Amino acid sequence: MGAGHFARIEDKIAALMRTRETVVTMQGEALLPLEACIRSAVRPGSTALNVVTGPYGETFGGWLRSCGAEVVTVTAPFSGAVSPEEIAAALRDRPEIDFVSLVHAEAATGNTNPVAGIGRVVREHGALLMLDAVASVAAEPLLTDEWGVDLCVIGGQKAMAGPAGVSAVSVSARAWERIAANEAAPRRSYLSLLDWKERWLDGGRAVLPHAPAQLEMLALEQAADRIAADGLDAVITRHRAARDATRAGVRALGGAVRPYVVRHEDAAPAATTLRATDGVDARELVAAALAADPSVPLQAAGGSLAKEMIRVNHYGMAADRGVVLASLTALGAGLRALGVSGADGDGAVEAAGAAWDAVMTG
Repeated sequence: MGAGHFARIEDKIAALMRTRETVVTMQGEALLPLEACIRSAVRPGSTALNVVTGPYGETFGGWLRSCGAEVVTVTAPFSGAVSPEEIAAALRDRPEIDFVSLVHAEAATGNTNPVAGIGRVVREHGALLMLDAVASVAAEPLLTDEWGVDLCVIGGQKAMAGPAGVSAVSVSARAWERIAANEAAPRRSYLSLLDWKERWLDGGRAVLPHAPAQLEMLALEQAADRIAADGLDAVITRHRAARDATRAGVRALGGAVRPYVVRHEDAAPAATTLRATDGVDARELVAAALAADPSVPLQAAGGSLAKEMIRVNHYGMAADRGVVLASLTALGAGLRALGVSGADGDGAVEAAGAAWDAVMTG
């Protein structure tokens, strides 16, 4: 793969992210640019605000502390989202905050944050905003420039239905200035954004700094081309229909499961989380559902949530009417296999189908 082809792929990703800022396509999973952003932009002795609405926010806090920053944490329950008012209050309390890290949508917990409002208050404060948009890109609107996002990281493996082995980050002019002024920013390192800037961007993207992961890059391009052919708005609508149909179906299903994210507006289009209640173990329910239909995208959560949370991963090719209905049918069969009464599988399918159609005809 030549430099020109690599640059064209970056341009396609920039269009998907709705940004005119520079985009760097890094040769690794999205944790690579996420860590690179923090280590590049966060100075020792500075103060950062980290928003935790799921496991990735917790990871960012560890990186920020290892950079020598004092970390102010705003936490929302995994059943909801953080509000712009909460962020504004934290910034007022600590005016020295100069960096904010936020996850747009957490597939692991099924929630999504109102980035437009949060971006506005962060920009008014003067801090940099880093956004993890891995689970939101192509599943819901992502307006990087309009929202004032300085560092926006995406991966191809979720709603884009692409590869996991490459990822991209858009970097604003403000962010480049901050990174250049940070003496602790990585250099001569796989984590170095400055290396990419000097060796790739500043040279007019004429010579690649190293051999690209060609198959992964071609897969990323195919994913971007497929979205462009379908229409980004149509792909986003399909993910929204999957979310609405899953939530409506689960409410009709009954039988000891209900949506984990309480408010509809806080629910991510990429994945729906469910809460197992009435003594039902989420792991046992998922196992019973997969025994009924091994093809459906269901999984139990990990860690402390493993007994109570179920994920329906309706992103990418799984943002499909048939997949959603099959998932609900399998959940109903799993509940019956565990001896749970009151699970209305037929009612769930009917409610989900109606919700899907309402979004798609809209």
